Amino acid sequence: MPLIFLNGGAMRGGPLNYLLEGAPFAGEAKTAAQYRFYSIDDRFPGLHPVAYGGAPISGELFDVPLEVLRNRLLPAKAQELELGVIALDDNRSVLSMLLRLPNLSHPQLLDITDYGSWQSYREESTR
Repeated sequence: MPLIFLNGGAMRGGPLNYLLEGAPFAGEAKTAAQYRFYSIDDRFPGLHPVAYGGAPISGELFDVPLEVLRNRLLPAKAQELELGVIALDDNRSVLSMLLRLPNLSHPQLLDITDYGSWQSYREESTR
């Protein structure tokens, strides 16, 4: 089964974790420092690869069956995201949801890279 890096609502304890249908948690992880991290409409996060100016972003890995990916995760993803392959800080390649390129001009797109994780951003933004 492929590993998928999750960094938003589908992580453990998140409101979308049920979509994983009990897929095994495979550990906490960080991306390589080649991504920017965005909040889209303050509803969900998205990664975007960059040539420079990126930072490691924290998330969780899950060992997800392809059927769960096909039948549950992908149909539930936001239209602003697409499935892609990212690099982790230990040089492994894993699946992840990435921000679709045309949406970099989205009016409700906020760069939250400096927070390092969706949870850190949400904690700070709700204060």
